[in-house]
Amino acid sequence: MTDNATHTARLALVGDRSPNVVSHTRVPLLLDALATRDRLVLDAYWIPSEDAVDEEAVRGFDAVWVLPGSPYRSEAGVLTAIRTAREGGIPFLGTCGGFQHALLEYARHVCGLTNAAHAENDPDADDLLIEPLACSLVGHEGTVTIEPGSLAQSVIGSERTVERYFCAYGPSRHLDTLRAHGLRLSGHDEDGQARIAELPGHPFFLATLFQPELSGDGSRPHPIVRALARAAVEHAEAARLNVRPTSAPESPTS
Repeated sequence: MTDNATHTARLALVGDRSPNVVSHTRVPLLLDALATRDRLVLDAYWIPSEDAVDEEAVRGFDAVWVLPGSPYRSEAGVLTAIRTAREGGIPFLGTCGGFQHALLEYARHVCGLTNAAHAENDPDADDLLIEPLACSLVGHEGTVTIEPGSLAQSVIGSERTVERYFCAYGPSRHLDTLRAHGLRLSGHDEDGQARIAELPGHPFFLATLFQPELSGDGSRPHPIVRALARAAVEHAEAARLNVRPTSAPESPTS
C-alpha cells in the first residue's frame, strides 16, 4: 500500500441495527472519517443476527465487526459469524456484546464448554460464562491496563488507556480455560477483570468490553477502529490475488 492511495475493503457489521443504539449511529461518522482522514474506504453492510446463522453470511467480507446491541435476536447467528471470522482468518472486532459473544463462541467451540451460557440470553443456565457485572458500567469510563507485547498494546500505543463502556455483563468463570486454549486476555480493569481479548496467530482478532466506537465525537476514529480498517484493507489486497465472490448484500449503511 502507498500512503497517498485510497484503499477499499468490504466490512460486515453484525448486529440488529437500531437508531436507539448509540454505537450504531456512530458507524456512518466513523466510516466517513476513515475515508477522509486515513483514505481507508470500508464498503460496509449490516448483517442482521438472524441472517448471520448462515455460515456464508460473512464469508467473502474483508472484516467482521460484531457491534453492541445485545440481547441479539439470534445468539446463534452472532456466534456463527464470529466462528467464521475466527476459523477463516477474517479480521474481527467485537465490542461490548461482541466481546462477550466472542468469549462465548471460543468457550463452546474451542474449549469444549458446550454448556457455557450468557446470562442475558439464558439467565437460568447452570454454566454462566457471561454474568451481570457487580457494578454496571453503563455510561461509565474506566482505566484499562494492557499487557506489553500484545496486539492491543501495539494498536493503542500505550499500556494504559481510559475507555467508555455501556454494558452490564462481563466474563466471570472459565477464564483460565480460555487462556489455556490459546485466547489471550490482554487488557484488565483496575480490579483485574478482563476487558480485552485477542487471538495470537490470527491476522487480526480483537474484542473489547469497552466501546472504542464511542471515543470522542466520531471525527477521529479510535486506534482500534483504524486498526480494523487497515486489517480489512490488507485482507482485501491479499484476496485480490485470488478469485473471490463479488456479490454483496443489499443493505448498505447509508
